[in-house]
Amino acid sequence: MFEEPDLPAAWELWVRATFLHHFVADQGQWLWPVMETLHFLGLILIVAAIGGLNIRLLGFVKELPVAPLHRLLPWGIAGFVINIITGILFFVGMPFFYAWNPTFYLKMGAVVVAGTTLVLFNCTGAFRAWAQLGSGEDPPRLAKFVAAASLFLWFAIIVLGRYIPLTQESLK
Repeated sequence: MFEEPDLPAAWELWVRATFLHHFVADQGQWLWPVMETLHFLGLILIVAAIGGLNIRLLGFVKELPVAPLHRLLPWGIAGFVINIITGILFFVGMPFFYAWNPTFYLKMGAVVVAGTTLVLFNCTGAFRAWAQLGSGEDPPRLAKFVAAASLFLWFAIIVLGRYIPLTQESLK
């Protein structure tokens, strides 16, 4: 299904011809570690803000009201944006490394679902009632389900991201 072709595809040749590819590829000794660090910092922001909120919505740490955790979400969204930017730079820098890797596609699917959930429940009115939960209040079942799904997705994203290099066919 994801068998790497002998010759690069037209889109890969186009990506390799862009200024951005040359910038990332030519600055690899210093730029790649900086991008990895930024990607990791973005992930820390996501896990801290979104993970903390999800843990509370699962019913743990009930003495803490949800509103203060909800106010941290812009930091989680900032981390998500950082990771989108650095992820695009990773892909542009080494398209052959990612394009034929099924683990990469699983991770991207999880990112799309987790990101959509993040936007839907935090940038629309869908989350307002949950954000008003006070100390000691138990969240509704739907909130717990969304929180559990979100935690699962972010955990899957982390694990799949770590597995991408291990499952890369061209490295074998």
